[in-house]
This record gives sequence, structure tokens and C-alpha cells, in this order.
Amino acid sequence: MGKYGFALSTVPCLLMLSVMVASSQEDMKHIDNEVFESPQRPAVAFAHDAHNEKAGIEECNRCHHVVRDGIPVDDESSEDQRCADCHLETQDNPLPLMKAFHLNCKGCHEERKAGPVMCGECHRKP
Repeated sequence: MGKYGFALSTVPCLLMLSVMVASSQEDMKHIDNEVFESPQRPAVAFAHDAHNEKAGIEECNRCHHVVRDGIPVDDESSEDQRCADCHLETQDNPLPLMKAFHLNCKGCHEERKAGPVMCGECHRKP
């Protein structure tokens, strides 16, 4: 037991936890586009918390939705999953990832008449 009341072996665990917290969605800077084989545009710049604060989004499932049998489930969130987990980029998927991003993100911007809607407004070179 160390002088601070915990075993020194817990220090690496605490460091790993702080790294995990630091790399959470709150610190997100870009939408992950690594799932696309050959992206045609740069990853979308996206500051998660700043976006949600400015847009007044408080419910995570507004973006991190769950759909069962084609019906949105109001009281569930998919925060623990990547968008690509459901929106696979396959020909037989009715809502592949790129289309899902555009419908969800761009669709919300159009609905609210706020936020970028043109390609170059979201897909900017770093």
C-alpha cells in the first residue's frame, strides 16, 4: 500500500482510465471515416460537445438512435456502438453509412435551417 492509501499497481489502471475518458466523444474532433475503403472527401470536422451545446441537443439518442423493425426506440441510445456497426457499407443495406450520415446530420441541419449543408462546409481539409 502506497502512502496515498492505494496500491501502486492501481496507478497504471488510473492512467488507462484517464486516457479512455480523454478520448471519449466529448473530445471528438472528426467523424471516423476509416470504414470507407477509399474516402473521396476529408473526414468531417466535428467537435461533439461544442456542436451539441450550440444546437441545444441534450438527449444522446437524438443522434445515437436505436431502430428495431424499422421503428425508432425512444428510450434507448446507441452511444456504445459505432454508426458503421448498423449502417454497413453493403449493397443490400437500405441505409448504408454515408447515406445515414447525410440523412441524419444534413437532414437535421436542413430541418432546423441551421448548420452546414454543402459538401465543402463539412468536409474540410485540416
